[in-house]
Amino acid sequence: MPTSRRQILIGAAGLAGIAAVSSVLRSGYFARFSFEEMKSPTGFRRLDAGRVTAAYDPFIGIGAKDNAPAPLFGEDLCVALFQSNGKGVRVASFSDYFCPYCRVLTTELQDIERDGLATVTWHELPLLGDASKVAARAALAAGQQGQYEAFHTRLMRARFQPTPEYLAALAEGLTLDASAFFDAMESPQITAQLRQTEAVATSFGILGTPALVVGRTLVIGAIPTAQLRSLIALEAEELLVC
Repeated sequence: MPTSRRQILIGAAGLAGIAAVSSVLRSGYFARFSFEEMKSPTGFRRLDAGRVTAAYDPFIGIGAKDNAPAPLFGEDLCVALFQSNGKGVRVASFSDYFCPYCRVLTTELQDIERDGLATVTWHELPLLGDASKVAARAALAAGQQGQYEAFHTRLMRARFQPTPEYLAALAEGLTLDASAFFDAMESPQITAQLRQTEAVATSFGILGTPALVVGRTLVIGAIPTAQLRSLIALEAEELLVC
């Protein structure tokens, strides 16, 4: 067989293979997701993924609703949920620094964002005790000096207790104004940010971390990278809720 003809046949076979794989990805891989349409907030759906870390409350259900912030709906929910606009699908990530599954998922989301597939809004949802709350406040305080993501990444990568000495060392490493940093941690603005995230979590019924809202899909628990990327590709073709 002449070389040119062989090359043409190989090329045609390659194109057919690509088309077949694309068809499988669209009709088969995506179909493996089992979504549940949510009654509230309307327009969203739920996907239960992997493991979740949640605090155990022996009094759960007894007066819990009295302390929970009112849920958000409509435009207010969308504004609070997706605070960042950029390339790709919008993703909201809810995490706790003492949640082991959050550490892995955070790295995966950062890689996906660098690839231009998604833009991530990071939400601090400290459910695992006082240390979690201190760490969350510290990260948000660093954000007031434009260093949220760097501080967030350092906390996610380290085993730590958020002592004043440890936080001061991190602040110094990022050349933050230490005095302003510690003042901000106790500020009403940080409290308001945390309460807003609580309100968003309440709207979706999020009780543990990690949790994601990928486009219009709520994902509860750790999700493998391949499935997350496939879900993001699917959401890129979906109608937007927000």
